[in-house]
Formats: sequence, C-alpha cells, structure tokens
Amino acid sequence: MLYTQDRTEQRQFLANAWQKFLDKKPLDPLEDQLTQVIEMHPEYHTYINDIKSDYFPEQGEVNPFLHINLHLSLREQLSINQPTGIQSYYQKIINKLKDPHEVEHKMMDCIAEMIFSSQKNNTPMNHQAYIHCLEKQSY
Repeated sequence: MLYTQDRTEQRQFLANAWQKFLDKKPLDPLEDQLTQVIEMHPEYHTYINDIKSDYFPEQGEVNPFLHINLHLSLREQLSINQPTGIQSYYQKIINKLKDPHEVEHKMMDCIAEMIFSSQKNNTPMNHQAYIHCLEKQSY
C-alpha cells in the first residue's frame, strides 16, 4: 500500500508500520525497512501519527514523510544499481564521509534537487543532472 498517489493512504501506511514496530508485532519486509529509517530519525517520532499536517520547506520545515520516503527510494536504487553506477557513487561517498546515514542524506539531496527542478520547470526528471550531482558529492 505504500506505493500510492494518495498522500493520506501513504502516510497512514507509514504510521501503521511504526505502531506495529512499537507494539512489537511482526512486520513485513517493507514495514521493516520503513521502521529502520524512522528509528534512525528520533526527531520525527512525534510526527509519524500526524498524517494530516502540511510542511513548508520555504519556512524551514522538513516533511518527515518525504524524508523517510527519500531514504527508501535511495535504498531501492542502491539495491538494483539503478541508475547504473549508483552503487559506485555510494561507495565513493562512504569512503569520503565514513557515515552511511550522512551519505544517504547527501545522495537524497541530489534526488530532491532532481524532483524539485522537474516540478518547478514542468519537465521530465533529469537523470543526467542527478548523476552529475552524485559525482560532485563523491569528490
């Protein structure tokens, strides 16, 4: 159910997975991945059940649901090495920064930049710009 266009359904899935985790109930593999990311972000724990809130980046707010989903998107890309070579960029950045969580955040910044640019300009996502951003992160 995570892969839906409905924001409320998506957020509810995330909140339900987190509650199952807290209740020590069995998790399916996707719920397990979600809760691992949520666990790494204690600053979001109080927001997970607030599925109706809006977040405004222009006011310095971080959308915890978007942030968690960017982690999952990146991990999916890494698991299948798509775009081709992303695992190599990850390895170069990890060699430089030594902190896997920080590396994910740097790479997620590149994903977010690609999405923002696509939405702002009403154009398809520019995967070459994404790769270029990853290259810059790996220097």
